[in-house]
Amino acid sequence: MDAEDSARVGLPIDRDSFEPAAYERFADRLDDCLDALADLLATPGFGRGERTVGAELEVSVVDAGARALLLDRSELPSRLDEHVTLEVDRFNLEYNLSPLRLAGRPFSALEAQLDRALRVLGNTVAPRGGRVAPIGILPTLDAQDLQSHAMTDLPRYRALSKALRQLRGEPFALDIDGPEPLRHRCDDVTLEGAATSFQVHLRAEPDEFGRLYNAAQLITPPVLAACTNSPVFLEHLLWDETRIALFKQSIDARSPGSSWRAPARVSFGHGWVHDGAYELFAESVALFPPLLPVTSREQLPPAAGDGVPRLEELRLHQGTVWRWNRAIYDPADGGHLRIELRALPSGPTPVDMAANAAFLIGATLGLADELPRMLPGFPFEYAQLNFYRAARSGLDARQLWPAPRPPSPRETSARALVDELLPVAERGLASGGVDAQDISRMLGIVADRAASGLTAARWQRTALDRLSPGSTRPRALRAMLEAYLEGLASRRPVHQWPLP
Repeated sequence: MDAEDSARVGLPIDRDSFEPAAYERFADRLDDCLDALADLLATPGFGRGERTVGAELEVSVVDAGARALLLDRSELPSRLDEHVTLEVDRFNLEYNLSPLRLAGRPFSALEAQLDRALRVLGNTVAPRGGRVAPIGILPTLDAQDLQSHAMTDLPRYRALSKALRQLRGEPFALDIDGPEPLRHRCDDVTLEGAATSFQVHLRAEPDEFGRLYNAAQLITPPVLAACTNSPVFLEHLLWDETRIALFKQSIDARSPGSSWRAPARVSFGHGWVHDGAYELFAESVALFPPLLPVTSREQLPPAAGDGVPRLEELRLHQGTVWRWNRAIYDPADGGHLRIELRALPSGPTPVDMAANAAFLIGATLGLADELPRMLPGFPFEYAQLNFYRAARSGLDARQLWPAPRPPSPRETSARALVDELLPVAERGLASGGVDAQDISRMLGIVADRAASGLTAARWQRTALDRLSPGSTRPRALRAMLEAYLEGLASRRPVHQWPLP
């Protein structure tokens, strides 16, 4: 969950209850922030700069028995590595990687950063007997691991949980289909902590933001199909990327008794972008009530000479609207925009994640200039349908895609579409100045994975099938996770892992 965004934007949250006047003040500040953002985006030269990529890695923490290990803050080092943040549940940690220039060999550098992140996180939890597992959903979780006691005891998480529960008015409910359908209810948002992601950031200049964002929306479903890593939750075999359904339903604050269906705070979006980044921020303000009404002392609009505005309230609010691809405003480096690509799961290995990021970013860049030709024959609803199909069935999903000649769209398999899009990603990365060896190595991993059909989700399913005869489901899941951690330690991409 991105409640930790509230910490990164610099607004301290030191309480979990707010008076009605706080919400009114916050709403006024959001309007002021939008006005300031509009002025900023209209400023010549704003947001221009070298293209960069960045990432955030979320991991689960397990004990010697491959079960979730609930950590207390008092058990962690008094000074955490500056890149490490505490996540919503006590068995989650996040590592924020440093931005990298796209030109050169950024994905090999990203792989090295991910290696270091896993070492740092492992060293952080080792004194408590913990190990880190980069995986979309920890397969050994049970319902007891996700009760209210599992929440990290920080005011921002308590405040967020309280606000979402008040909006909903009844327990959060899961209803996920699949081979072993799951129905489950929970009184708190701790269910969300079971979903861990590998979030990728792409810097975009204001005049290109809309094209790149739409390209990311179009490409995310087939990329996700090749990267799935979350087939099990609460001992049930569900979607290849169950994390998508789990995250949406676990913090769905909409009241089930409402006479109309309000938009969900977790969504794929509501249409193609026409006017750039501003409309995405304005949409978040217009559609969703504030959850954390904490205001800053910043003067808006800024006085002359005061520099780039921080827009802290807008950034805080945007951090509580969880689109799978999200617009980010960052005042650093003279102020700039990024697209946060949030659909990829954590894991399985650093090289797999670096390859996934290369495919996603390369295909986004490679398709951006083709959108005027493609989107007239591809209503947004088709992209949304593709996204949930990809999450449910991975490489076996049927995908719709714009046809070069009418009628559009055409239907194809996700696996065939991945093959078709790899040259597009290669072209996009080359246009960004990525070294040819970096491109070949990273996209080669995705190509080989797609050819074998052995995504991390399919590896988990196959391993579990082999370990299940003569064993209980919990014991087989623990054995499967141990084999997964052995594969992680091998540093080889998942399609090369042996099966137990």
